Amino acid sequence: MELLIVSLASLLAGLVDAIVGGGGLILLPALFATFPGVQPATLFGTNKSASIWGTAFAAAQYSRKVVMPWRSLVPAAGAGLLGSLVGAFAVTQVDPTLFRKALPVMLALLLLYTLAKKDMGRHHAPRFVGAQEASMAAGIGLCIGFYDGFFGPGTGSFLVFAYVRLMGYDFLNASASAKFINVATNFSALVLFAIQGHVWWHLALAMAVSNIVGSLIGTRLALKHGSGFVRQVFILVVLALICKTGYDTWLR
Repeated sequence: MELLIVSLASLLAGLVDAIVGGGGLILLPALFATFPGVQPATLFGTNKSASIWGTAFAAAQYSRKVVMPWRSLVPAAGAGLLGSLVGAFAVTQVDPTLFRKALPVMLALLLLYTLAKKDMGRHHAPRFVGAQEASMAAGIGLCIGFYDGFFGPGTGSFLVFAYVRLMGYDFLNASASAKFINVATNFSALVLFAIQGHVWWHLALAMAVSNIVGSLIGTRLALKHGSGFVRQVFILVVLALICKTGYDTWLR
């Protein structure tokens, strides 16, 4: 029964994550509810062992239908991997409590900005080219990669927003690029968790398969319905993140 519950949660998480990120909002609470007495690091590591596969398959699916800016994505992914490693180290040296309290406020501001700018992300008009685009993308990868290693919730959504707001991408292309960077940040985190023995491999395979199935469904929905659909899902996911992080910070 436990395997069935987390596998279904992994499928739904993969679907949401493939569209706009935020799959951890579904899978992590399911893992914590199903295994309440387990060390959190083990559940985080097991979550990564499943989500990285769904994210990788989503990135591959997007790359077949969307023109991927590889010249800027590769340095962005490399910077994201480095940033995630540094963030994971930083969390062992610095208490993230203050950042945790600020997160719901940051997400609320992001949501309000997105709602106010109704045309933002509807049209694909990249602002940079060549080395300038690569530098900007690497900066985004480094900063949000650090956040993913240091804290984590909403990493995919922050990547999408950064690509829309700073790079001039529409939501569909931003989501496609975000998946590739997210694979790198997830990989570095998974390696660290695995080295420390914080992955339940006996659950990982079933959860990974479910996550891949969900990601394929989510990717097809995003490609079929376009940027307007991705924007709507983005708003819903950010709203859910605000509620979840706000509850965890101030009410629990």
